[in-house]
This record gives sequence, C-alpha cells and structure tokens, in this order.
Amino acid sequence: MIEQATIDAIVARVEASRIDGHVDDQIVSGLRADFPDLHFTWCMDDDIGSEQPLLEKERFNLYLVNGQAHCLTLTTDPAVANGVVIAEVIE
Repeated sequence: MIEQATIDAIVARVEASRIDGHVDDQIVSGLRADFPDLHFTWCMDDDIGSEQPLLEKERFNLYLVNGQAHCLTLTTDPAVANGVVIAEVIE
C-alpha cells in the first residue's frame, strides 16, 4: 500500500528536482533513499504502452506497480501498490 501523502511527496520531489525538465538517476536514487520500502523505476513513457497512469504531469507520468501475485503489473490502486514508475514524457 502506498499512502496518498507518499504519492504527493514523490510527485513534489520529482517536480522540484527535474534538471532541464528531465528525470535523471540522481532523482530516482534520492527517492529510493527517502522511501526504502518502495521499488522505483524510471523509463520513457512511450515504453509503457497503453496502460493508464495514476497521474499525468507535463513532463512525466506516474504509474504504480502491484507485485502481490509474484508477477509485476501496473495498477492505479494505491492500496495494492508496492512500487512506482516515473515515466518521462518527451515530445
């Protein structure tokens, strides 16, 4: 489960930390350090496919990961999520 306050903190951190509008390894490493119980992945949004993000921002989309059934899937339900994907949007 990921609390809404945690999701809000992650989004605020990514928005405040983006260099030249891009997500980078330093941002993701900082999130991993600050939220050690969550798994973080960073990719390009067009790598995701047709899944619906939890949140859409101008330069990134936020997806949640559910790993409960021994197979990772994307979800929009924070109650079953144990990971976060930060998917960078580049025009």
